[in-house]
Amino acid sequence: MTTQQTILLTGGAGYIGSHTFVALHEAGFVPVILDNFSNSHPAVLERLQRITGRDPLVERGDVLDTPLVEAVLRRHRIAGVVHFAGSKAVGESVAQPLKYFENNIGGAISLLRAMEAVYLAPDSWGPPTLVFSSSATVYGDPATVPITEDFPRSHTNPYGHTKLVIEDMLAAVRQPQPAWRIATLRYFNPVGAHPSGLIGEDPAGIPNNLMPFVTQVAVGQRPQLSVFGGDYPTPDGTGVRDYIHVDDLAAGHVAALRALSSGESFTVNLGTGQGYSVLQVVRAFERASGRKVPYQIVARRPGDVAQCYADPSLARQILGWEARKGLDAMCVDAWRWQSQNPKGYGT
Repeated sequence: MTTQQTILLTGGAGYIGSHTFVALHEAGFVPVILDNFSNSHPAVLERLQRITGRDPLVERGDVLDTPLVEAVLRRHRIAGVVHFAGSKAVGESVAQPLKYFENNIGGAISLLRAMEAVYLAPDSWGPPTLVFSSSATVYGDPATVPITEDFPRSHTNPYGHTKLVIEDMLAAVRQPQPAWRIATLRYFNPVGAHPSGLIGEDPAGIPNNLMPFVTQVAVGQRPQLSVFGGDYPTPDGTGVRDYIHVDDLAAGHVAALRALSSGESFTVNLGTGQGYSVLQVVRAFERASGRKVPYQIVARRPGDVAQCYADPSLARQILGWEARKGLDAMCVDAWRWQSQNPKGYGT
C-alpha cells in the first residue's frame, strides 16, 4: 500500500483511533474518520489538527448505517479500512450483552456489506482491504503464557465473544471471495498517550480499564483505585497483563496496512511479550507521577483472567514491527496527558 492513499478509520475519534490517525498522517497516508461520537469527544478533532497541522477529514455517522458507510467509501475513494468502532468494556459487556452483540457484530456486518458493495463491484478501484481491531480476549483464560496466535480460542465474557464471532465472520467472507485482504490484530492492553499530551484515553463515566483509573486517582479525580482480585495465582496475587503503548499499537496498524499490499491475509498479536501485575503498574505510575496511588483490593471482576501476555514474534516476522516503549514510558505519557487534561477532553 502506497502513501497518499485514503484510509477510513471507523471509530477514528476514539482512543486508539486518534493515535492511529496521527501515525497514518506521519506515514504519508490520508486518514478519514467515521465516528458517531457515542464514546469519543469532538474536541479530539481540534487536538488532531494541532498535532498534524491539518484539519482532519471527518464523517459523522454510525457504522451500523450501511448506506452511509458505502457512500463514505465512494466519496473519499478509500483504499483501506481500519475498523475500530464498537463497544469495548468487559464489565459492561457482562451487564449489557445485547448492546455488545448489536454494536460489535452488527457494526462489522454493516461494514462488510458496504465494502462488498464497493470493492467487489465492476467499477472498483482496488481490492477490499481491512484491518480489524480484535483482542487478546479471544484466547479466553489461556492455559499457559506467553500466548501465540495458534492458541485455542474461547471467551470468558460477551465482549470477547463478539471479537471471536467477528474473526470467524472474516474468515468465512474470504472463503468464497479470496480478493479480500484482511489483517486481524489481536491487541493486548493499550495504555499511555501521545507525547504531546494533547490526545489520550478519556473514558466516559467510571473507567473500565486500569490505567485511566490510576491516572484519575493520581490527579485527584477519584479517591482510590479498586484492584479487582488479590488472590490470583500470580506473584503478588493481582492480575497480570501485557501493557502496550498506544503509539506502538498505532504503528502496528500502519505496518499491517503496508503488509496487506502483498495480498496475503494474516492474524497477529500486538503486545510487548512482557506481563506486569496491577500492583507493578501502580508502583511504576507512582514513580512517573511522584504521587501516591491509594488502592483497595476488592472482589474479582466477572470475566477477568489471571494472566495474559503475548508472544509477539509473528508480528515481527510478518510486519517488521515490535513494541519500543516500556512501562515507565507508558506511565510518563499517561501522566502527562492526565495532568494536562485533568477532566480529559472536557477541560
